Amino acid sequence: MSQFSLLVIDDEAAICEMLAIALELAGFRVRVAHDSKDGLNMIYDELPDLLLLDWMLPGTSGIELSRRLKRDSLTASLPIIMLTARGEEDNKIQGLDAGADDYVTKPFSTRELISRINAVLRRTNALAAAETIDIAGLRLDSAGQRITAHGTVLSLGPTEFRLLAFFMTRAERAFTREQLLAQVWSDSGDLSDRTVDVHIRRLRKCLEPHGFADFLQTVRGTGYRFSASGLADAGSAQGEQ
Repeated sequence: MSQFSLLVIDDEAAICEMLAIALELAGFRVRVAHDSKDGLNMIYDELPDLLLLDWMLPGTSGIELSRRLKRDSLTASLPIIMLTARGEEDNKIQGLDAGADDYVTKPFSTRELISRINAVLRRTNALAAAETIDIAGLRLDSAGQRITAHGTVLSLGPTEFRLLAFFMTRAERAFTREQLLAQVWSDSGDLSDRTVDVHIRRLRKCLEPHGFADFLQTVRGTGYRFSASGLADAGSAQGEQ
């Protein structure tokens, strides 16, 4: 039996049945709920390793539930993949900003979904294994799912947290926007480079009052890197304003 347990929250019985069969055949342990209330009770009864969450649910929507889970310290680190028929980029950004780790548009193939589940679990486990990282006073606490600057907890959205944690665990390495989309958003095909640039600007704004904005550098001709060893090419740290 797989070490990973999944919870599916979707009000469409046929989709739940299809997912349960496919995911169990792939070696996962699967539980199913059809609304946010029952799903929330099941989460607190036994925390899953990953949540597959439908956007459109009766009562409390998947977006609202995701936000609630990310505000609760007990469930803040729970990986979430949002399932929805809304395929526009703005909808995807909204779902990711609500705390989802990935976003899969219906209809989807179960092979693609399983691949995305494994990618999110790998990324989540890698982050958890990082435990604590301190770079010049910027401290990543993986277990507590928080980042502090000289002891002050940064108020970061879920996407900004994932992005900064990714950079801090891979300091001094440069990444293209495509690589960041694939690694942080798990989706390099459906989102544009603009998504990365928007979140980089947000992250710099959060870091600026604490003196860390220049650590997040624009590398001309490549993308971005996180470095405490000085600025990138002259003027490049301000390249995306």
